Amino acid sequence: MTWKRKKMTDVTALYIILPLAMIACAVFVAVCRDLLYAVVVLAVMSLLLAFQFYLLKAPDVAMAEAGVGAAVTTAIFIISIRATERKE
Repeated sequence: MTWKRKKMTDVTALYIILPLAMIACAVFVAVCRDLLYAVVVLAVMSLLLAFQFYLLKAPDVAMAEAGVGAAVTTAIFIISIRATERKE
């Protein structure tokens, strides 16, 4: 009995890489002490999630995640951080 191996396509590799990158971003956000860096990494994680939705053939959800999750939420967080006083 001969087993045929399928070649791993680029899309299949993305199904593995994107969740791992999102987990790494989430861990960095949890342990980061600087709020501004945490917000930027959270925006990157949201963009990765939007790309994952696009790969899963849900472009409407991907656009909503990119617009609301990455853009609007990040802007609100950055405005809130700027309104507070930074202490080292």
